[in-house]
Amino acid sequence: MESGKRVLLGKTNGGDASILSKPRGQLRALKAELQGLSSWSLGTEAEAVMVDEIPFPPQLTTTNTLSLLGHGITDIEIHFLQIKFTAIGVYLDPQIVSHLKKWSGKAATDLAKDDEFFEAIISAPVDKVVRVVVIKEIKGSQFGAQMESAVRDRLAEVDKYEEEEEEALEQVLDFLQSKYMKTNSVITFYFPATSPTAEIAFATEGKEESKIEVKNANVVEMLQKWYLGGTNGVSPTTISSLAAALSAELSKS
Repeated sequence: MESGKRVLLGKTNGGDASILSKPRGQLRALKAELQGLSSWSLGTEAEAVMVDEIPFPPQLTTTNTLSLLGHGITDIEIHFLQIKFTAIGVYLDPQIVSHLKKWSGKAATDLAKDDEFFEAIISAPVDKVVRVVVIKEIKGSQFGAQMESAVRDRLAEVDKYEEEEEEALEQVLDFLQSKYMKTNSVITFYFPATSPTAEIAFATEGKEESKIEVKNANVVEMLQKWYLGGTNGVSPTTISSLAAALSAELSKS
């Protein structure tokens, strides 16, 4: 059913987020939620960014400290009723600004419509993390099928969908197949600066975190484009937020 395919891919004009000081209890819960990500840690306990009532740490640490530079949601509107599915946080190495000098002085609204700008973000040799938190529970098989379909279509469009890509996508689908993504489950995509690979991690309450490495460079590129693909990205609110933050950072440089 077509509407089923669009569940996580729904686009929105809404989705509001603000920076709020968090009570210690909520920050401890947030830190506990992330402690399974052994290579990453929270950058601060002073405040969290609230994305549709879901707290996101303002920083994560991989090999470097990454800043939360974009956030938004995925949703769909049915009969004037907005149904929200996931909250998204995009963490980038602040050094990415040095790779985007060409766009200094551009307004956020212009950057949000400039796919070349987002191509430059994707190709920039800096660490990137996309953190996805489930708002409305979904089966891992459904989430995986939607991701697989989106990535496969992008690959086919540029004639890069071969046996190697099909095999890599099947491995990701198998990884997600058995997962049940209840509310507040976290799917994290880590794109390291030093390797054309990706690590996908899944964490949910009461279960040990699990991970898979994606080694096919073409699939990794399209996974990035699913979330960071400008006008073709899965979440317009995230793209607009990222454009606004980077426009502000570029104006300082």
